[in-house]
Amino acid sequence: MNIEIEQIPYCRIAYIRQIGPYGQNNVRTMEKLKTWAKSDHLLDEQSIILGIAHDNPELAAPQNCRYDTCLVITEDYCINENYISEGSIPGGKYAVFKIEHTAEAVQEAWLTIFPELFRQGCQMDETRPILERYQTKLLKDHYCEICVPIH
Repeated sequence: MNIEIEQIPYCRIAYIRQIGPYGQNNVRTMEKLKTWAKSDHLLDEQSIILGIAHDNPELAAPQNCRYDTCLVITEDYCINENYISEGSIPGGKYAVFKIEHTAEAVQEAWLTIFPELFRQGCQMDETRPILERYQTKLLKDHYCEICVPIH
């Protein structure tokens, strides 16, 4: 598995939080965020959408799992919808895994990235979130990325 090490900068995000079992609910939340972003003309060739799974489904009850679907926004953008929250990603050093943008490939990646990080001598930084990153330019080629914060 190919790993790129990348310094991801701090970014401001607009997000919708989904609480409940991971899977189809995340897809619906993603579609809701994209519909809002399109209506506000925020989706273009430079857009970056992030998915953040806050809870390990092996440790948390499915009904308590939190997933944020995020859009990276500019510092000066004003959010006008009450169902859209605002936050930020602190940035830092990440191990980036480029994978096919399919449900099967994403599920497989979640099973293989941690052993691969260990094999390559990387140590995860648990103070920052793991990011599923969907960049328009990669999505056109049917790829996405999982970005794991490392020390």
